[in-house]
Amino acid sequence: MEQERSIPSSLLSPRSPSSQPCLSVSVTDPVKLGNGVQAYISYRVITKTNFPEYQGPEKIVIRRYSDFVWLHDRLFEKYKGIFIPFIPEKNAVEKFRFSAEFIEMRRQALDIFVNQIASHHELQKSEDLRTFLQVEEETMERLRSHDSGIFKKKPADLMQLFKGVQSKVSDIVLGKEKPVEESNPEYEKLKHYIFELENHLTEAQKHAFRLVKRHRELGQALSDFGKAAKLLGACEEKAVGKGFSELGAKSEMLSIKLQKEAHELLLNFEEPLKDYIRAVQSIKATIAERANAFRQQCELAETTKLKEINLDRLVLVRSDKAAEAEVEYKELKAASEEATKRFETIVALMNQEIIRFQEQKTLDMGLAFHEFAKGQAHLANGVADAWRSLLPKLEALSVS
Repeated sequence: MEQERSIPSSLLSPRSPSSQPCLSVSVTDPVKLGNGVQAYISYRVITKTNFPEYQGPEKIVIRRYSDFVWLHDRLFEKYKGIFIPFIPEKNAVEKFRFSAEFIEMRRQALDIFVNQIASHHELQKSEDLRTFLQVEEETMERLRSHDSGIFKKKPADLMQLFKGVQSKVSDIVLGKEKPVEESNPEYEKLKHYIFELENHLTEAQKHAFRLVKRHRELGQALSDFGKAAKLLGACEEKAVGKGFSELGAKSEMLSIKLQKEAHELLLNFEEPLKDYIRAVQSIKATIAERANAFRQQCELAETTKLKEINLDRLVLVRSDKAAEAEVEYKELKAASEEATKRFETIVALMNQEIIRFQEQKTLDMGLAFHEFAKGQAHLANGVADAWRSLLPKLEALSVS
């Protein structure tokens, strides 16, 4: 039976009376399709809702990983300032293996991803989310193909883009141009905190992985030892043989317990840490968007100022180009005001999102570490009780 990784309370869809807004999404039944490099996993995505803009109270569609990527990219493009949940990364090595554990972990991560979107007060209103949850597979495939990202641009456009980026980077490195950045102490403090948090979470996840691996290795070692002890018991007579057999059986029983605990540790400790590493990556992506918006605002403001000076000069000398320059100035001023508004919107949304993130992180990390400590205590007690129950029989053998 599959065991669900618990979704934080604020991310769960409400199971409330029909009078209350409800949007519940489940990602279920992963199925491997195709072979080799063409292989992929499909999922049933089940939506239950009473939102009037949806087609009905329940809808079931089939989706694949690239559809989830499409949803993420669309939301990231449209909702600047909001921390769009990060999609679980693509693992090229695991794709060729498609182990049962990898498939289940990926399914649960996608389930959490889409539920975080569905529970967000702004993102749940997204037309793209409705499309993802409702349209048939053929329509979804056409939408994915239609969307043109950076890697679908013409080669000439790509070369121009990369040359522009290369030139910009070179200017900064050579000191010709200094990067435009906010001089806000509180924001600098926030950025430092986010980057430090990512480092600490990554380190914690690395050691959680080692703990899972250690539990599995110890479980396998006990299983191997148990089999050897039982074979040894079969070679001996009477009490000695029975003692070895019981030692082997107890070792095999503890092996199962350790393997189960390793899975629990993966599910309730390592994976939640991975979820928060993805969450921090989402914040970093928004920080990058904020930096771009600030830079655009500054550049447009500076260009507008230069245009205004040039317009004043043309008006002063009664140039024929004054009328054209005035039109350009007004257009640029409108673009500058729009850029300022866009930046201020990102800042306001980020401030709200950070508060939400901090509150949720406190709850989730508290739960994860509590589950970890409880699991370790339960395992230690179980192992101690198992060996303790065997001691009287082994002691009897040692004095006989």
